[in-house]
Amino acid sequence: MTGYGKTVTEFNGKKITVEIKSLNSKQADVYIKTPLIYREKETEIRNETIKKLERGKIEFSIYIENNGNNKNITINKELFAEYYEQLKKIKDELFPNQNPDWTSIITQLPETLSQKNEELDEQEWKTIHNAIINTIDLLDNYRTIEGNTLENEIISHVTKIEELHLQVTNYEKERIETIKNRISQNLNDVIGNEGFDKNRFEQELIYYLEKIDITEERVRLSNNCTYFKETCSENNP
Repeated sequence: MTGYGKTVTEFNGKKITVEIKSLNSKQADVYIKTPLIYREKETEIRNETIKKLERGKIEFSIYIENNGNNKNITINKELFAEYYEQLKKIKDELFPNQNPDWTSIITQLPETLSQKNEELDEQEWKTIHNAIINTIDLLDNYRTIEGNTLENEIISHVTKIEELHLQVTNYEKERIETIKNRISQNLNDVIGNEGFDKNRFEQELIYYLEKIDITEERVRLSNNCTYFKETCSENNP
């Protein structure tokens, strides 16, 4: 299922945003985007994500905003300028009337900001890890709500199919008689009432009616509807 989750927390003057997006996919495909200092935790992030969400094309991001008091932060000016030139060119071609906040955008891109001689603080990681778990839960809840809504909508259609299916029985005998009379009338129109063997006609008609019998299809439809509802009532993901 598609889904979205976002958690914002703080640690020592840092504003930390954890964001997860997911699209439908049969397998778990996790793309992780984090600042360099958290790269060593990517395996742990991936495992936590797959353990809870199980499947989906998942985009996981961590963004850091500093309050300006962290003197260990440096800006990669060359990379900043390169990002700016490329983004500005795209903006001028596609969105000439927009005036984006370049600093806010570019400082969130990979490797624009770096930290000098800084190792990941375990207490900081604990704070981030809690935010990760909360964000995963938010996305999972989002998917559950969307899934329940979709399930109820589909079940309502399945129930309607079952109701209409019950009405088919009332028309089946009439349908066969209508087809029989139509074929007989067509023959009469072409070769006349005495121009064909009625016994042979009845034999051929029985064979033909067997071909257009829909009993098997009705049974299959009923079983499929029942199976769908039973599957929805299970707790499997």
